[in-house]
Amino acid sequence: MKVSLITIAYNSAETIEDTIKSIVAQDYSNIEYIIIDGGSTDTTLSIIDKFKDSIATIISEPDKGIYDAMNKGVQNSTGDIVGILNSDDIYANNKVVSRIVEAIGDKDSIYADLVYVNRANTDKVNRYWKSGTYKKGIFKKGWMPPHPTFFLKKSCYDQYGTYNLRLRSAADYELMLRMLHKHNISVVYLPEVITKMRVGGQSNVTLLNRLKANKEDKLAWSINDLKPGSLTLIMKPLRKISQFFKKGNENRQFL
Repeated sequence: MKVSLITIAYNSAETIEDTIKSIVAQDYSNIEYIIIDGGSTDTTLSIIDKFKDSIATIISEPDKGIYDAMNKGVQNSTGDIVGILNSDDIYANNKVVSRIVEAIGDKDSIYADLVYVNRANTDKVNRYWKSGTYKKGIFKKGWMPPHPTFFLKKSCYDQYGTYNLRLRSAADYELMLRMLHKHNISVVYLPEVITKMRVGGQSNVTLLNRLKANKEDKLAWSINDLKPGSLTLIMKPLRKISQFFKKGNENRQFL
């Protein structure tokens, strides 16, 4: 199967070379690599240019935000499977794409585990997101898979749509809710850490941002004509607390 990998970037000179190298190093041969840049004004584009022979498509232009850029990437992809690795993130090893292709089989989608790492030292784990097996209805218990580990067949994007630009910070949550919970696409869980994500996400930084995130989570259900459980929106952030206590030997075996 052909795998399209999409990196979204904007003034990402500090980290994007690590991202690109982690994709270029993959041992799977049939990869289409796409970079969507929002019109960077730092040295991001010069860094990208060093690897242009390994990149199928480079688009640099202003956009309406990260999810608009993701949609551009999906629209320009021609692979059977589409994955997104943003410019702060790296794959845990060079066999990630091979493992994804091996494990997804005839399923529509796949997800795995993720670790949050120190920005300067990506071997230092701050949090460990162990996803667990998907079960129908588990979204109502506040569950979601880590989006940077989520790979989706291109046919599902074609059938059910891309990222909803009505949401500014939860369009990834909405897309996975729509695909898995609403449309019941088939999915498999790969119980391995495949992605290292640098710390620095904004939705949990302050109480105000968390309240904004909860409002968007509620909208994600509403626009799909779905009704969350009575505790869904409370459980969703609370489920993340355990991630801070899973930083020992349990995850080092995957890195």
